[in-house]
Amino acid sequence: MQTLTPYQPGKPIEEVERELGIPNAIKLASNENPLGPSPLVLAAMRECLDSIALYPDANGFRLKQALRTLLNISTEHITLGNGSNDVLDLVARVFVAPGDEVIFSQYAFLVYPLVTAAVGGEARVIPAKDWGHDLGSMAAAVTSRTKVIFIANPNNPTGTYSSGAELEAFLASVPSDVIVVLDEAYFEYVQNTDYPNGLEYVDGHSNLIVVRTFSKAFGLAGLRVGYGVASEEISDLLNRVRQPFNVSQVAQMGAFAALEDLEHIERSRELNRQQMQRLCAACDDLRLAYIPSVANFVTIEFGQNAASIQQSLLEQGIIVRPLDNYGMPNHLRVTLGRSHEIDQLIDAIKILV
Repeated sequence: MQTLTPYQPGKPIEEVERELGIPNAIKLASNENPLGPSPLVLAAMRECLDSIALYPDANGFRLKQALRTLLNISTEHITLGNGSNDVLDLVARVFVAPGDEVIFSQYAFLVYPLVTAAVGGEARVIPAKDWGHDLGSMAAAVTSRTKVIFIANPNNPTGTYSSGAELEAFLASVPSDVIVVLDEAYFEYVQNTDYPNGLEYVDGHSNLIVVRTFSKAFGLAGLRVGYGVASEEISDLLNRVRQPFNVSQVAQMGAFAALEDLEHIERSRELNRQQMQRLCAACDDLRLAYIPSVANFVTIEFGQNAASIQQSLLEQGIIVRPLDNYGMPNHLRVTLGRSHEIDQLIDAIKILV
């Protein structure tokens, strides 16, 4: 445990304003929804505050029922988590013992190596292909010691994705006793027609776990709600080790209400599409390379000046994400915010580069 490096989140707005004496900082570092939650969510959370002295429903009945209706899945196939990270941790604790191998891609989400190391597993990091997952090489890397494979689709922090054809070929080639975790935290943002819906593969692959979150497109990052969908057998195992009351009453009610306002998701997707187009066009004009993204962020290459540019932006109250701990010191990840926030960012970058 002494060798574990804690996950480094994006700097909070309050911390930057306090440390640098900057008012009205903007945060484009943590892939949060700039529109925030739906008004229906806020109303639902306020209504449940009178009963906050009571423990929440440990089984999350209402939220699971809403997910069942929306996704057409049985509630027995659902595991609720305190954010999707909680579900990723459950997977490692259930299926990985000391010395077991866990496979994930270079430049993949940092929680994968963290949960692997926390249970004594051995990470096998497969080199990325065009900044994304090389699923063929990941499948070929499986050995008798491999217990879990983590796939982020889309991937964070690169915004790349694997197509349906690539995923199907991968799932067909992986032994059925190896757990495949398909992390779809940014699922709602993707509009590419060849992007696969992981839930459609669960019935045909008993070793598949699809993980999603309410933190991104639903705008509920502060509530910490996520879920996993898998076979009834896998879900039963995950729920056996899941902490009781791991999703608060306020979070459950907020997530339940969020599922009733899918128009909010469409507004969020449209804003994201517009700002993606604007930021990428600005990068093209400035001859800045970036990784094509299908998520709600763009990772931009600034070369050896990335650290100084990140610091200069910070001093102007613009918080973006450095990627040194991903092995990408020449890149900065930028969340797609509101129009005026992207304006502010573009104006600042034009001066710095």
